[in-house]
Formats: sequence, C-alpha cells, structure tokens
Amino acid sequence: MIVDIHSHAWRYPEHFSDDFRAQARRARAGTEVDLTVRYDEYRRTASTADHTVVFGGKARLSGLWVDDRYVADYVAIDPARLIGFLSVDPTQPDWENELRVGHEELGLKGIKLLPMYAGFQPDDVRIDPVWKYAQKHQLPVLLHTGTTFIAQAPLECTLPRHLDPVAARFPDVKIIMAHLGHPYEGECIVTARKHPNVFVDISALHYRPWQLYQSLMLVQEYGVWDKLLFGTDYPFTTVDATLDGLRGLNRMLEGTALPRLDARQIEALIHRDSLQLLGITTR
Repeated sequence: MIVDIHSHAWRYPEHFSDDFRAQARRARAGTEVDLTVRYDEYRRTASTADHTVVFGGKARLSGLWVDDRYVADYVAIDPARLIGFLSVDPTQPDWENELRVGHEELGLKGIKLLPMYAGFQPDDVRIDPVWKYAQKHQLPVLLHTGTTFIAQAPLECTLPRHLDPVAARFPDVKIIMAHLGHPYEGECIVTARKHPNVFVDISALHYRPWQLYQSLMLVQEYGVWDKLLFGTDYPFTTVDATLDGLRGLNRMLEGTALPRLDARQIEALIHRDSLQLLGITTR
C-alpha cells in the first residue's frame, strides 16, 4: 500500500490573493508557477498510490483561502481513494464553527493547519479548542512546518519545537509535521522522537536531494524511521517523482565513502500504512 498523506485541492488562481501570486513569482525568478490541481493529472503521475489525503488551506494573512466544501466536493470525485481534511484559520472569526461543520457536516477526517501562513503559534492556548476537538473526535492534525516565500508569514510560527508542548498537553492527538520541518529538520526529528503520536511527512523534499539525504541520515542516526510518512505536496510535485527521488538518493553517493541510507527503511517509508497509524478510516 502507498498512501500520499499530503496533497492539495484548490482552484488556481481563484483561491489565492494577487499578493500571494506575486510573491510566488518572485521566489521562482519571476516565473509564475502553475499550481492548478487536476485530479486526472494526479492519477496519471500516481500510478501506485492507493489512497490520498487532500486539503485546501486557510490563511488570511498570506492570501490563501479554500472553503472546506470545495475539498469535500473534490473528495467526491473518487471517494474510494481520496480522504479530505478540513482547515481553519484561528485568527479569523467563526473558525470554531468551521471546525465543527467541516467534520460533522462535510465528513472530513482530519485537520490541516497553516500556523506560519496564518500568523499563529500552535501552542498558543487560545487555539486549544482545535486540539481539544481533535482529541475528542480522534482527528489527526497535519501542520505546515518549514520555510516559505511569503514575506509576512513569521518563521517563528513554523518552528517544530512549538509542537512539543502541544503533544505534552494533548498526548492522544495524532500530529503530523509536514515537509520534515525543513530547514529545521533536526528540531523536527527530536520533537517527533519524544512523543509517540507525533509523525513527520517527507513531502516536497526530493528535489533538494542533498538536503533530503542529510535529513534522512539524521532520521537514521536517531532511529526514528518509523515516524516518517510518505507524501508529495501535489501539485508542487508528484507521487512518481517522489518515489524516484527517494529511491535514487543512495545512487548519488556512488564513488564516495559517505554512509548509505537503509534501502529497506526507505521502502518501509514508501509503503507505510499511514491511515492505520493515524486512525483514519476509508469508509
């Protein structure tokens, strides 16, 4: 089984502000990245993916807003394989009602948070209702951790260390830190190692192979391969490209004395049943 734990559903450019798009162009040498999501395209580049978790995102500060109903409609395209997560921006009014509606009325099975993009810290007691709701209803919570090109998004809010007190206060909540927290991978790894229900996804990392190699070597040295979940970050990259990238990491070391990543652990990561680990049902 292959589970893509990190994929997006949105309309581009409608769900993004002009400022977000302008900053994205600046980050890519003036070229606008096509972030259009097409499920048929996703399937063509995900020939081996059995299930895919999809979400939109809500972050008024950065100019991203995808209504959860859009995500629910996207999931309805292929409900046997797609699993939807809701999203909330706790800096905005009515977010607690959106949390309830996304889960209880739309049937979405997890929560996606964008702390840096929305401008809040996940350990702020003012958003404890998110964690209490997730704990009560056994919903996994996936958070963006890592860098961005958006100038107004505060890096302080994305640091993996802020999940440490959350996991201590709400130990039963399944938490996923996205993107291995790059470039704060070490902080991400030691935070996940401390807490049984804290996991990490490796989405959107394979196209920086040297950085990914070093990050996974840290994972290997700390002995936490079992905390890693497979993900892509589609439309930024695809399942097939991510698989090729992971399986090719050791090849770039040929002719050197650098230590190799455990190929068996890479395959275990690829085939890990994330849904079972996170308590997500497909019915």
